[in-house]
Amino acid sequence: MAAEQHYLVGLDLAGRRVVVVGGGTVAQRRLPRLVSSGASIEVVSPEVTPSVQAMAEAGEITWHRRPYRSGDLADAWYVLCCTSVTEVNAAVAEEAERLRVFCVRADAGSAGSAVTPASGEYEGLLVGVLAGGHHQRSAAVRDGLLDALREGRVADQARGPELPGVALVGGGPGDPELITVRGRRLLARADVVVADRLGPRELLDELPANVTVIDAAKIPYGRSASQDAINDALIEHAKAGKFVVRLKGGDPYLFGRGFEELIACAQAGIPVTVVPGITSAFAVPAVADVPVTHRGVAHEVVVVSGHVGPDDPTSLTDWSALAKLSGTIVLMMGVDKLDQFAAALVAGGRDAATPVAVVQEGTTRNQRVLRSTLASVAADVAAEGIRPPAVTIIGPVAGLAAELG
Repeated sequence: MAAEQHYLVGLDLAGRRVVVVGGGTVAQRRLPRLVSSGASIEVVSPEVTPSVQAMAEAGEITWHRRPYRSGDLADAWYVLCCTSVTEVNAAVAEEAERLRVFCVRADAGSAGSAVTPASGEYEGLLVGVLAGGHHQRSAAVRDGLLDALREGRVADQARGPELPGVALVGGGPGDPELITVRGRRLLARADVVVADRLGPRELLDELPANVTVIDAAKIPYGRSASQDAINDALIEHAKAGKFVVRLKGGDPYLFGRGFEELIACAQAGIPVTVVPGITSAFAVPAVADVPVTHRGVAHEVVVVSGHVGPDDPTSLTDWSALAKLSGTIVLMMGVDKLDQFAAALVAGGRDAATPVAVVQEGTTRNQRVLRSTLASVAADVAAEGIRPPAVTIIGPVAGLAAELG
């Protein structure tokens, strides 16, 4: 005979009193979703974690800094027992039973009158899974279902209101696992994808066959799609009633011309959703063991475009000012002109022995890392055949990897 099953139900807790007894890590995990439900939350506990205290200080919850006592559940609609003391949790559950208030016992799920499902959100859906107290199983099924929804492997036929015409999605530095959850979700909803060469290319193979993919690759000094042509493609397909995802590498607004595309769409009356991405300016150094800041080493980070040289009349960068900084310079798109940039920094007063790291195709299987100094980096890059796309990090942080042994 099958074991007795819980009855899965959704509670409207907005504006209703919810009592959480205990303020430790268990409560810390449960509180954010309760806060997002709009519940009027009161935490009863002598001590709480710093995160729970921050919620109280922000006015998201009310914290009663004392032990639980009989009567605390009066007028409550829902109760969670989250202390580490079995006797306290049992007393709370007993009072809840007398008051006919549903109660979750985090320490012994079957002893409460309610259980918390493994839950997650997708496009207005709240997915909850119960597995009879087998928490790892319910969490695994939830994660698998949410991943399948986000990747389009499970059909969501009732999609609700149509999405805006264009989404500018930052795809991250290259590794397909580094796109944001929202970016992955919108990509799965696309009718048309206009993709950069530096975006997470593997994700294109997962798109349904009916999705139109437009190659907007911008290969340095090679075949290139003009920005006007890209803008026209976004507008044309959006006006045809298609949901268009502009899949870009890194972040759309960090040397990604994302705002140019936003302006073009806005002028054409096309609504746009902007999804920030993990920028390669910080992510690529990180995977090469280069923190762009480090306590006592670098207090500033400057991200600079290297698409034009320091003496080019179109350059907007004050290289003499950069040379006077002691922190970190992250140079994008500047591999072919490293000799010019290094010379400008040294001429401006930067020590020629300053550590430099150059990371080619960071976060991908083709990643290469070269470590050098301002005096030698241009020659070393040429000797090692380092090529774009690559990120160059200049400053003391580029030498910290030596401390890892």
